[in-house]
Amino acid sequence: ALRLSPGRRSMEVQQQLIRETFHLVLKRDEHICNFLECGSLFGGADYKLIYRHYATLYFVFCVDSSESELGILDLIQVFVETLDKCFENVCELDLIFHMDKVHYILQEVVIGGMVLETNMNEIVAQVEAQSKLEKAEVSDSLLSAASEPRGGLQLGREPFPAGSGQGCGRWAACAACAACAVLQALGCVCWAGCAALRGQRG
Repeated sequence: ALRLSPGRRSMEVQQQLIRETFHLVLKRDEHICNFLECGSLFGGADYKLIYRHYATLYFVFCVDSSESELGILDLIQVFVETLDKCFENVCELDLIFHMDKVHYILQEVVIGGMVLETNMNEIVAQVEAQSKLEKAEVSDSLLSAASEPRGGLQLGREPFPAGSGQGCGRWAACAACAACAVLQALGCVCWAGCAALRGQRG
């Protein structure tokens, strides 16, 4: 099975493994095969590193001897092509600033050491569906926040007459309309037209 369970190791050990893996892979010549033994690094002679190098990015899988080297190379290719499609020419910054999305894509390919999906179109479709769901949740949250009354809002109170100099008392509760501060000074009678308060007139 694929050895992809970083949660089982302490952060310190993980960082050490990453550093040593990087040094092992970096010093290899481009013309050498893309897999190497790493038994001493991971505490057993049964493990090996399989990697691919794309421009400035290295993608490395640690697997046991039961895995096919060529099969893992193909799996890395699927993963990278999916990243490239989701991020439009993936680069280091995409991986750094969108690590949660990268993890989600990886979990669509591999989870718990088992390969789930190798069809790139299926993976991309799942990623896009997840993105739409997240955007809908954010939109619903914003609409809900905009419709909630702010502190000091009295929905049953009628506005003061224009020019009274007192204002309607609702402008301070409205964070969506900065112009209300000016209208309050003039004697605000337009509170019912405010997008944040429309429909709430009591």
